Amino acid sequence: MKIRFRRVAIVASLIVLPAVTLLAQKKTSQADAGRLDLQGIWNFSSLTPLERPAQLAGKPVLTDEEAARFERQQLERYNLDRRSENAEVDVEQAYNNAWYDFGTKVVSTKRSSLIIDPPDGRIPALTLEGQAKARARTEARAQRGPADGPEDRSVAERCLLFNAGPPILPDAYNNNVQIVQTHDYVIIANEMIHDARIVPLDGRPHLPSTIRRWQGDSRGRWEGSTLVVDTTNFSDRTNFKGADENLHLIERFTRVDAHMLTYEFTVDDPTTFSRPWTVSLPMTTAQGQIYEYACHEGNYGLEGILRGARAQEAR
Repeated sequence: MKIRFRRVAIVASLIVLPAVTLLAQKKTSQADAGRLDLQGIWNFSSLTPLERPAQLAGKPVLTDEEAARFERQQLERYNLDRRSENAEVDVEQAYNNAWYDFGTKVVSTKRSSLIIDPPDGRIPALTLEGQAKARARTEARAQRGPADGPEDRSVAERCLLFNAGPPILPDAYNNNVQIVQTHDYVIIANEMIHDARIVPLDGRPHLPSTIRRWQGDSRGRWEGSTLVVDTTNFSDRTNFKGADENLHLIERFTRVDAHMLTYEFTVDDPTTFSRPWTVSLPMTTAQGQIYEYACHEGNYGLEGILRGARAQEAR
């Protein structure tokens, strides 16, 4: 009797479990309808500058010939294997090209700047308040000296944040980001200084305005197939391109196809900039993996900077 009962229970479970699994899958697929899989490692290296160069004023998009010429010019400009006749300049270059990875191409859209709005491809003018804050920062640095202590150096030199982001922008190397996605969260992990943001998608409100974070407070939502990340509550130490703690950042991640992701962000800081401005940066699937950015291990640079400042003062 017990054996027969166990057989009935086993058969029932074999019938019920697939039904439950299918129901859960159906609910998940319904909840995730319209969402695209953004997961993977994405490369965003580019020779396209953030702002449109003066020589390209009035030309938002380059022809194929112009793009090829601009690429050659940028690669020559970034070529650190060139030797200088000035010995001091030659030594201060520090690294050769083997250590850099600026990329080799402009963005696939062939735009002459990553900034797509304003139409001139330039960061908008600072407000009067923004100008006053910029002067105050410069004066404060001059008064306390360039390296009175570690706190006087940038957060990048101190291996805390790179470019005090978000947002994401290309630089000299480590232009990779890994996106890990679940139903409830998206994790955005930059290779540079291994910054990682855990972005909730459950509609929770932002933190109270009294709580400030260097990377801000990010909240995500889906608008069709686009992931929108809304970030506020920045610290006054963030200072992205002059922005202050009033920065409101809107990022958009849209999967274009199997190998491309369009990343856009809008900077809105009315106390700093005369108007909002928007950047568009295509990302492509990266071959390989994210590597550890071991910034502090064996890094004597910061100690050297402070010792050098003391030596200059002694002289």
